[in-house]
Order: sequence, then C-alpha cells, then structure tokens
Amino acid sequence: MDFVLKLLLSNAVIILSVQLGKKIPALAGLIATMPLAGLIVLIWLYTEKKGDFGFMMLYTQGALWGIIPSIAFYLTALFCFSRHLSLPVVLSASFAVWFVGALIHQRLLH
Repeated sequence: MDFVLKLLLSNAVIILSVQLGKKIPALAGLIATMPLAGLIVLIWLYTEKKGDFGFMMLYTQGALWGIIPSIAFYLTALFCFSRHLSLPVVLSASFAVWFVGALIHQRLLH
C-alpha cells in the first residue's frame, strides 16, 4: 500500500506540472525544478530509515551537489533550443551533459 501511495503522490506532482505548463510554461518550469521531488524523497526516506540523520545528511549532500549537473542539463537545453534544434537532439545533448556531470558528481562524492 505504501508503494501505491508514493506512486500516486509522486505522479500527481508531475501531472500538475504538465497541466500547468500548458497555460503558464514559466511557472510550470519553476514547479518542475522545485525541490518537490527531493521533498517527497526526503519524507519517504525519513519514514523508511526511522530518522537516521546520518543517512539523511548523505542524501541531502548528494542532492545539493546534484544541482550542478541539473543546471548543466538546462543550460544545454536552452542553448540547443536557441539554435532551433529538434527535441530529440536537445534531449540527447542535455542528458549527455547531465550524465557526464552525474559521473563526476558520483566520483567526487564517493
């Protein structure tokens, strides 16, 4: 039951962002990049790890440093869109840059 509840709540955030994006794209972008996913994960981990603050610190540190690859993703997407590249090219380039950043992130944190 917990899994289904988590799935429903997490998907509700995504669906809300998509629906809002049809009317107010900038606000939807803000909501999509808010730490809502991080908040949801923090709550789920906290309840499952029974308040293990050491674990929560490590998660929060990873999330904080994970912002850098995410910024690189969006900067790449913005650059590609400004060049009028197709969505598959934009997503491929952006995820490639994010992936390299994620590899560096993991190397530095471990």
